[in-house]
Amino acid sequence: MRICIFCGSSMGYDDVYRDAAHHVARFFTDNNIGLVYGGANVGLMKVLADVMLSEGKEVIGVMPTKLIRREVAHNNLTRMINVESMAERKEKMVELSDGFITLPGGFGTFDELSEILTFNQLRITDKPIGILNVNGYFDKLLQFFDHAVTEGFVRKEHRNNLVVSDNISDLFLKMNEYKPLTIGKWIKDIVKESHS
Repeated sequence: MRICIFCGSSMGYDDVYRDAAHHVARFFTDNNIGLVYGGANVGLMKVLADVMLSEGKEVIGVMPTKLIRREVAHNNLTRMINVESMAERKEKMVELSDGFITLPGGFGTFDELSEILTFNQLRITDKPIGILNVNGYFDKLLQFFDHAVTEGFVRKEHRNNLVVSDNISDLFLKMNEYKPLTIGKWIKDIVKESHS
């Protein structure tokens, strides 16, 4: 099994984020889970990769050529996949992974999470998506998602498809219980509401 992790190329100001990345990597090594990630040698991404590599576990990086040229690539991975664009990077991550977990990060992390949520909604991929809500980092984003449901722009079933926990063991258990939604009903519903 391989899980893709989206997370920061920064460490964050509080050590709790670095500690969480370390703990996630240990959970992966203890449970023989391979890592797919952005391939960087900086930030929380570096923490994940270094811990797993120190235990001889599989770590696959996916990185656009431009970023490799900027010397942020991790040079000791099990495998580095060189792609031409950020879009191609995400497509490759989807192809390689059995599920997705988002840790704290910035705009790149938000972009990756948004795209995989959209892929899930459209049934481009039916793999489970989780957020590890370290230190309440995603609280306001999750509140906004709830607001989008209340205002009728995100369907409740799609919001509920996102698995959230502040504990990696609990998150993984919930992700293992994930069942994909069928696409037919909500498409019919939005067509109906658009013509009423």
